[in-house]
This record gives sequence, C-alpha cells and structure tokens, in this order.
Amino acid sequence: MPDGASVPAPAPAFLDVSRSLSGRAWRQRPAEAGVVRAHMQGQGLIEPLARALAARGVTADQGADFLAPTLKRLFPDPSSFMDMDAAATAIVAALQAGDRIHVFADYDVDGASSAALLVRWFRLMGAELPIYVPDRLTEGYGPSPLAFDRLKASGADLVVTVDCGAAANEAIAHACAIGLKVVVIDHHMMREEPPTCLAVVNPNRPGDTSGQGNLAAAGVVFVLLAALNREARRRGLFADRPEPDIRQWLDLAALGAICDVTALTGFNRALTGLGLQVMSGWTNPGLKALLAVAGVEPGPAKSNHAGFILGPRINAGGRIGRADLGARLLSTDDAEEARSLAGELDALNIARREVEREVTETATRRVEATGHHADGSAVVVVAGEDWHPGVVGIVAGRLRERWRKPVVVIGVDALAGVGKGSGRSQPGMNLGRAIQSAWQQGLLLAGGGHAMAAGLTVRPDGIDALRDFLNAAMAGEQAGAEALDWVEVDALLDPGAATRDLFEAFERLAPFGPANPEPLFALDGVRAREAVQMNGGHVRCRLTGADGASVKAIAWRCADLPTGQALLSGQGGLSVVGRLKADDWNGRRGVQFEIEDVADPRMAT
Repeated sequence: MPDGASVPAPAPAFLDVSRSLSGRAWRQRPAEAGVVRAHMQGQGLIEPLARALAARGVTADQGADFLAPTLKRLFPDPSSFMDMDAAATAIVAALQAGDRIHVFADYDVDGASSAALLVRWFRLMGAELPIYVPDRLTEGYGPSPLAFDRLKASGADLVVTVDCGAAANEAIAHACAIGLKVVVIDHHMMREEPPTCLAVVNPNRPGDTSGQGNLAAAGVVFVLLAALNREARRRGLFADRPEPDIRQWLDLAALGAICDVTALTGFNRALTGLGLQVMSGWTNPGLKALLAVAGVEPGPAKSNHAGFILGPRINAGGRIGRADLGARLLSTDDAEEARSLAGELDALNIARREVEREVTETATRRVEATGHHADGSAVVVVAGEDWHPGVVGIVAGRLRERWRKPVVVIGVDALAGVGKGSGRSQPGMNLGRAIQSAWQQGLLLAGGGHAMAAGLTVRPDGIDALRDFLNAAMAGEQAGAEALDWVEVDALLDPGAATRDLFEAFERLAPFGPANPEPLFALDGVRAREAVQMNGGHVRCRLTGADGASVKAIAWRCADLPTGQALLSGQGGLSVVGRLKADDWNGRRGVQFEIEDVADPRMAT
C-alpha cells in the first residue's frame, strides 16, 4: 500500500464501550508511541499498521525479522534442545543398522503432521516408517502398555513417539521392559521427571535451554530432521544419495503450528509463514486432495486454510473415525490414495459437524435450564449420555465463546460407567490446574491439561461433586478473568475506509495466531442494512455509515444472541468490532467485515 494512501488514524478518544451486547468491554490495543514512530520511520509503515505492530510487543529492532522472517536468521541450533543429539544419533544408528523403526503419533493434526514429516524423511533415506496412532475411544491419549505390546508383536525395535510420550513414564517403562527402544519427541508441558528411554526431546522439558517452548510438535520434529541430516552426513550416508531438503516439508510444520494454536513468534513465526508459502504450491497430494473435496480452488495458502479447511477434516479421523487416516493422508505420494483418504475424511467431518451440532444444542438447552451460565458460577459443567467424546472439546469451546467463562462438557457412557470430558477456559483462569487438583482429591479417574484446555475421566455419580469443586477452586480467579476479557481493537474506521488496500496492508502482519492476533477494527455509528439470517444461525448484512458508505459483513452463529438480534433489527447507531477478510468471489477483489462483537452505546453502563 503506498505511504500516501488515505487511511484514517485511530480516533484520539477511541470508543467508550464499557459493556457490549455480549457483555465485554472494548479498548484500543495499547502501543508505546515511541515504538510506533520507530516502525513508521524504520519500516516505512502507515501509522495504524505501525501501531498494531508495536501493540504486539514488536520492538523497533525486531520489526524487520517480524515482517520478513527467514529460517537463516531464526533457525535454532538443534543441539540447543535437550537430548536432540541423542535422539538423532539413536535414530540414524537404528536406520543404518537396519532396525525396524515405527512412529507412534497422537491422533490430531499436529500428531499427523509430525508423523508425516518423519515418514517422508525416512522414505528419501530408502526406508518405510510404519505409523501407529491410538484409537481415541478404545486406547485413549498417548502411549500405553497395550500399544507397546502390539508394536513389539509387529516386529518393532525402536519406537519414536511424536506429539505425545513426555508424561507416559509407566507405559515407556513397560516398553523398555519388553525390549523396545524409545525416543520421545513432544512439546507438552511436563510435570515430573522424564521417562527413562534413549531420548526425550521437548522444548518445555525442565532444564531445556532452547527457548523454543512455543513450537508445536511438528516444529520440534522439523528441527529433528535438521539434526538427522547432520548426523547422517557425519556418518557418510549421503555418499550415494542426495541429502533430503527438509524445506520442501515446511507446509507440514506450518499445519501443525497453526492447528495446535501455538504462539507465532520468533522461529515458529518464520516456520509458519514460510510453510504457508510452500503450502501455496499444493504439492503435497493429501493437502491438495483435501482442498479439492472442500470445494476450494488452489491459491495462496493462509492460516484459515490450515485452521478451518484442512485441520477439521484431518482431525475428523481421530475424532469419530479411524485414527490413522490423517497421518496416512499427509504421508502419501499416491494421488489416487490421497483422493480416497480425503473423501473419507470429508465424509467423517460432515458427520462430525452434525454430531457436534446436536450435542451443542442439547448442552446449551441443559445449561440454560439450570441457569448455571448466568448465576455467577465460575465454571459451567454439563454432561449428557452418549455424547461422543470426540466432539466434547469442540462443544466446550463453542459454549465458552457464548458465555465467556470456562466450560467442561462430559459425555457419559452408562454401560461402561464412566464419563469422558473436555474443558476450555478463559484467559486468567487455569482450568488445567483445577482439574489436576480434582484428580489429586480423588474426584477424577484421570485428568490433566494446561491453563486453557483440559481433559478428564470421571464416574457419573461424581459429576455434581466435580462441578462444586471446580467452582470453589476457580472462584478466586473469576474477577481477574472478567477484567482481562477485553476486546482489544487496532483501529477505528469508517465503513468506506474498510478497503482491500487496508486489508492487504495489515496482511503484512500475517500469519496470525496466539501472541499475534488477527487485527480487529471498530466501526462506529453504523446501521445493519439488508440483514438476513442464514443456515447455521449466521447473520449477513451491510454495515452502512452516516455518509452512506458501506461494507459487506457477516456474523457467525449469533442469530439467537443479542448481537445477532441487534443486527437483524436494522437499528442504527451501532458500534461494531470485527476483522477484514478478502472477498474474491467471482474475481471481485473486495473485502468482507467479519463481525466479532456489537455494542449499542445507548445501553452502555
């Protein structure tokens, strides 16, 4: 965008919205004026973009690396990861000795991407790497003695776990006892001593000094590939074959980073941004086939491709189908196999959406009937018989968005006498710690997680006690979390200024994710014209300002909420916050405003 382009600066007083229709307050994202000026001078940025960069904590000397990150400048020394050299040595030695190596992967996108990265490296080294993915329903999360028994019976000598294993001390002890060698590649938080095995590579392992704790497992595996190349080179294994160029697989590293919702800063930002560039070529047969079944034309890949088109379909296999489908899809070089697997995953995703819709509607009605969403409870806990454990986490996230408080959703299997649940939390409320405390108090059969997400297993007759415990344990965090629940806005615009040029200027901040949120813009004093309710409870309209200028807009899943009702009423004088999205339908090269929140200043308190 040219420096002289007309883009309005944020209004000095911004907006006085202390309570929106969703119950949240708005404020302008704070930025240090000196840093804003430095970005304008050093990077030649327009003021709103320089302000957004500064508001994301990017200093003047970091601006160039943030806007144009490179692997050359940001790639970490693999040896800075604890046990990375030991892992590379063990794996290459096993490959050289002809040992039978298997990869054990988690059933989500990050696990599938991690497994596919290893499979593709081994393939170029002349070896096929079998994949083992546990079944969510029958085996649960991570390695188990049963899984290792099966791997041993299949002839495995060495098992490399990816995106799991760092806390599987007992299972890995069993693996060693039956003669299996194990290398762990993980990124999850660790609460205890690592398992005893050949190597445990985890940037979140106590004592690790790599400084790469924001990597997804796929990112850690990508660094492992560099270490494997280095070790294989040292052993002379490239004398008669070319060294694998790991950059061709950056798309898989980016996929894992985005779908595992990692902080896109530093090396992880470079990995993701450059990975999306590689993805844009759609050379991976599995990703290309998924794009086709989704009805999306190939083109420049964005975070939304990974997070909303590819990721849900890959995850569908682990949620309600065959757990290894995603890893197989991302690993295959056979276009026909890719088309078949993509079709199967797409069908499973359609089924998953229907199951999710039914559980969400039932859970919503159940909570609203009890009033727990509005009675001051710190946490909402809701349970139902035969709710599929593969969707309870998604449903918990949907309800958390709706009620702005932690939500735990539990699917009860009456025949087995257990309830399996998943929870999603609010910033400032550590759900994982509370779940861990509940387990320590004997209220759970199993449980754990991190601040924003957790999983658990509970007896059905213990759900009420769990609800009471969580509400008591997290009540002290509730006020602080509500104070943190701001909508932070980057700039105040008129509808006529919501242009493609402005959208493309702010796209320089992409890829977006935790620690680098997608820019939010506010429109003040607008009317929602031509508002219509769509299937799924979405609302489409045109936001029109006092001067008659307007921008197309859509608000997701809100028709039955106060925000949606305000839009559908067609009333004027609304303030609206949202994101600019490209609108390239029929070659028009426009923008659409994706509404996040709505306020009626006349109702502000």
